Amino acid sequence: MDKSERRQALLRAARTVFSEKGYHEAKVDDIVALAKVAKGTFYLYFPDKRSVFGELVRGLFLRLGGAILRVDPSADVEAQVKHNIRAIVAVLLDDPALTSILLSHAAGLDPAFVKELRAFRQEVKLLLERSLADGQRLGIIEPGDTELYATFTIGALKEVLFENALEEQARPRERIVTALYDLLRRGYLRMDAGRAAPPAEAEGERGERGERGEGSRARAPATGHAVREQPERPSPARRRPRAKRD
Repeated sequence: MDKSERRQALLRAARTVFSEKGYHEAKVDDIVALAKVAKGTFYLYFPDKRSVFGELVRGLFLRLGGAILRVDPSADVEAQVKHNIRAIVAVLLDDPALTSILLSHAAGLDPAFVKELRAFRQEVKLLLERSLADGQRLGIIEPGDTELYATFTIGALKEVLFENALEEQARPRERIVTALYDLLRRGYLRMDAGRAAPPAEAEGERGERGERGEGSRARAPATGHAVREQPERPSPARRRPRAKRD
């Protein structure tokens, strides 16, 4: 077994130990016993238990980042959004030990690691914010504060997963995916993929826009202003009648 394989074996063993015993009860002795290596070998790769746990958490967030795919509004938006939710839920549920520790705010961990975990959570939030901002540019996310949108979404997801971990019989994953999707659809998700008129638009202008056909203008996500996508011709309704000459 080479160094890379031995390191991965230690990580796999640590993941199992954390899953079975939790962070506080897990010991380096448990990890090396499961990995079938000497205790000194562990310290060749990791200085302490916290460092191996930190590496597992970093791997979790990397998988989360890889799970979120860019949505194509010209294709089936609902299927793509559900795919993203399904992938994120799968990453978190497949690592129950790490997820439960993260959801519990790492109570009792040393202050340095708590600070590190907060930084990891902020990375996840920024990742979601960027995805939401991208969705606004594509017209599938309502204009608004993406930071708050991300906070609401993460809060809902955390509560669902935390409750699921406490239940004797876990909810089916697809039920969680459907419930989260329905929540987003009733919130900031725009299933019309940019067809809806901006809220600030006057009723009369919406009527004129209907005469010109949909899609002539799209709402800019960041500012809420109208962005012209194609040349706009004056509507007959806007032309002023010429004064009659005697």
